[in-house]
Amino acid sequence: MEISTKPYMLRAIYEWCTDSGYTPYLAVKVDSATQVPMEYVKKGEIVLNISFGATSGLKMDNDAIHFHARFNGVSREIYVPVNNVMAIYANENGQGMAFEPLLGAAAPAAAPTAAPTGEEPAAPTLSSVPTAAPRADDDSSGPDDEPPKKGGRPTLTRIK
Repeated sequence: MEISTKPYMLRAIYEWCTDSGYTPYLAVKVDSATQVPMEYVKKGEIVLNISFGATSGLKMDNDAIHFHARFNGVSREIYVPVNNVMAIYANENGQGMAFEPLLGAAAPAAAPTAAPTGEEPAAPTLSSVPTAAPRADDDSSGPDDEPPKKGGRPTLTRIK
């Protein structure tokens, strides 16, 4: 079984963001294996601020990322399988790395119920994120709930 490079890349980009004074954000594809506040999920996705100041007890394992974060002043437990991470990037400049989410490729570590099928999940592949049309401002969220609206979704830039 080949070990995936994805969790190592996630930790490396997180460390680069924090060392550079940037705010690391995770773009996540939400499915039944993720534990996030569903009221903030849009089109099956959520963007999470995973900076030191926005999280408590952040742990980035090889199979999942978990931490506590406040949403509208209420502490929530967050669990994201590494396979569901679509991107990690610096909010300030959009630099980071994008991944193809592999939904359902592994059961969460907290509840391993899937029997092995004998199939190995495909290795993650890198892809660029196209620039999206600007999103409309949503006044229902607080300042810690989503990345600030700056005319549209951040784009990822390759780091060479």
